[in-house]
Amino acid sequence: MKKIAQATGLLLLTLILPFANADEAAVKQALGKSMPTAKIESIKPSEIKGVYEVVLGSSIYYVSEDGKYLLQGRLVDLANRTDLTEQKLGVTRKAALEKIGVDNMIVFKPKIGKYKVSIFTDIDCGYCRKLHSEIDQYMAEGITIQYLFFPRAGKGSDSYNKAVSVWCAKDRNAALTAAKKDQGLEKKTCANPIDKHMQLAAEFDVKGTPMIVTENGNIYPGYLPAKELVQALQAETAAK
Repeated sequence: MKKIAQATGLLLLTLILPFANADEAAVKQALGKSMPTAKIESIKPSEIKGVYEVVLGSSIYYVSEDGKYLLQGRLVDLANRTDLTEQKLGVTRKAALEKIGVDNMIVFKPKIGKYKVSIFTDIDCGYCRKLHSEIDQYMAEGITIQYLFFPRAGKGSDSYNKAVSVWCAKDRNAALTAAKKDQGLEKKTCANPIDKHMQLAAEFDVKGTPMIVTENGNIYPGYLPAKELVQALQAETAAK
């Protein structure tokens, strides 16, 4: 009987897998036609029958198994009151930041590091300046800050050009601090990651600055004082 059950299980698996692969292929083909430039990271069945989870860049969408319909929004487990989409977005954000790499960020490190956050910043944003003016408080809490630029006025704007000049400065950390204080900044150009930062901000759906991203890929939009941020990070660590 055991052998019969095993054989039956293998037969069912053999029958099911081709259909699953066919559905994935249909979704991929449909997306390829309607969104030819889209970079598909993965396609897999979602928690809803007949709906596939598609990761495009750092964003998550849901597509019907025939590839005709695309849903953009949050998938929530009502029984557990859990935002399943946000959980998975945390993973994609973390991977995207790792892909950018710390060498393409401006990093402020405390003497003893306990936590790490990545922050999308705009040199001319008021709350970004407030956050940076308190950089010593974040350092005292052991929070490493990795800056990425998101000049909200767009490419070619004064804020964008300042970001490029900061990146091209001999001492980027000092130049960033000076720029946020409206102190003199020598105009410079060089190869830089600002456009990549902005593209990533678009994928993360950044609406304003500062936007804080934790090591787990969770986001905190807006300014948070050092004490409040460390409490949030402690809670995140305890929840693991």
